[in-house]
Amino acid sequence: MNRYALALLISASVLFAFGLIMIFNTTSAEVLDRFLDRSTHHALIKQMLYALVGGVGAVGIWFIGYKNLIRLSGPLLIGAALFLILVFMPGIGLQINGAHRWINLFGNSLQPSEFVKFLIPLYYIHVITTRKNPLDLRAFLLLLAKLAVPMGLILFEPDNGTVAIIMAALVILFILSGLKWTYWALPLMILCFLGGIVASQMPHVSDRIKVYLDPEYDLKGKGHQPYQAKIAAGSGRLMGRGLGESLQKLEYLPEARSDYIAAIYAEECGFMGILALIACYMGIAFCGFSIALRAKDNEGFYAAAIITFLICFQAFLNLGVVSGLLPSKGTNLPFFSQGGSSLLANMIALSFLLNIAKYSEREHAKA
Repeated sequence: MNRYALALLISASVLFAFGLIMIFNTTSAEVLDRFLDRSTHHALIKQMLYALVGGVGAVGIWFIGYKNLIRLSGPLLIGAALFLILVFMPGIGLQINGAHRWINLFGNSLQPSEFVKFLIPLYYIHVITTRKNPLDLRAFLLLLAKLAVPMGLILFEPDNGTVAIIMAALVILFILSGLKWTYWALPLMILCFLGGIVASQMPHVSDRIKVYLDPEYDLKGKGHQPYQAKIAAGSGRLMGRGLGESLQKLEYLPEARSDYIAAIYAEECGFMGILALIACYMGIAFCGFSIALRAKDNEGFYAAAIITFLICFQAFLNLGVVSGLLPSKGTNLPFFSQGGSSLLANMIALSFLLNIAKYSEREHAKA
């Protein structure tokens, strides 16, 4: 294992270890405060079980190899699209807070869009690397039509944020692969303009924008979490209150174990702790892009670059929301916050990166 792969694994492991501490920290306080009839270790054990399943999946990816997985991205994307349809089926799909994003799998929830987030860019990579000639306009539009099906299903859940993340990843791939800008730049601007008009008519989107501009607009509703998150982060000051000493986790900041777990972490570990957290994600970014630059083929280069982008972009979005720099959006903090589907997808993506690094190292050794 080369130094970039080792540093990547260490950074992700540190994030996961501290994430487990914070998940136990926040969920145990919630159980005690609400007098819930379950163990204070329930969420911790559940997250560790998801990590165990993710570890099995990661080992499988390691042995399958990134080339084979990219080759299988088409059938896998079709399978994932079927799961996206299942989220709307009564008895199978789960509706939480008005959104159909999860399916019930043996008593546990699974969010298919977390995997589609990676599969769509991989399928694009498969298409452009197996063609002898660059994409012409007809082939590009046909490819977009195929990708629009799973993206449309995610949009219908609704999950606008995930669609925006996927589109950002595709734009990065368009640039990296040298696709003619006339094919996508103008249509993208038109799509963003029309999407902005449609989104502004959606009550939950317009409310989030109003809360972002003025958190006190709806303190008892959508503005409550962003407002309390700022209080939590500010209360940590330089060194924090100390592990386990957060006050905001005592129902002042609800559901803090997922999207806003960084706020509780900032309160307990302070500014220095947040710097360490950001350093871990910067380490992932540096190592991931270094692996991409050392990849032996275009497939490895594109895949390593876009996986690294997706992990770090989600971290940027989450920390931006917690700090109040960005409007509220339900994005997990990779490897850190509670979320089984997110953890599974990110562990598999991490194994994908390590596999690219392994084959790149072999090529360098031969050279």
